[in-house]
Amino acid sequence: MYVPTSFRIDDHGILLDFVERHAFATVVSIRDNVPFASHIPLVLDRSANVLLGHMARANPQWKHFETGDEILSIFTGPHAYVSPSWYVDSPAVPTWNYATVHVYGLPRLISSERTAEAVDTLVRKYEDHRETPWPNVLPDEFRRRMLSAIVGFEIPITRIEGKFKLGQNRSAEDQAGMLQGLRKDGPEAMALADFIDRNGYGA
Repeated sequence: MYVPTSFRIDDHGILLDFVERHAFATVVSIRDNVPFASHIPLVLDRSANVLLGHMARANPQWKHFETGDEILSIFTGPHAYVSPSWYVDSPAVPTWNYATVHVYGLPRLISSERTAEAVDTLVRKYEDHRETPWPNVLPDEFRRRMLSAIVGFEIPITRIEGKFKLGQNRSAEDQAGMLQGLRKDGPEAMALADFIDRNGYGA
């Protein structure tokens, strides 16, 4: 990924926090010189420095994981169009601001028992905070059939890089104008403005 210095994030903790918060990933592998991508949630195990996931057994990508080749998982956060009309300094051009983290690793398949544990971990992550969480209780035969239809894997992280393109290369006045414009430009733009404020990148 091309990352200008002003947009590069080197803090490992910030990058892992981002992966946990924006866990729906694009997983990219190469087979016979052809790229292949799947869109799936991944769970970060910080203690082991691995990503855990599963995909349908009918998805051919899991077979790529047996080759020993590195794959790329892309985690994307808020993003939005930025109008030059929001800037004080001119001339200026339109741009698109966003936050993304790329994670590289050598994937490996995991046992059926560990796959079941990974699925349960994923369910807990998205259910436990709910007022009435789904209890993850299924008839034994149904659960066995569902688990037999997926393949679990883990990706030990070998490299991670982050790019938060949030207007850091603009003046404080332009950054303030950008935030004001984003907050009036719809829910996606508002989410980007909130991300900028939450992470301390605002002017």
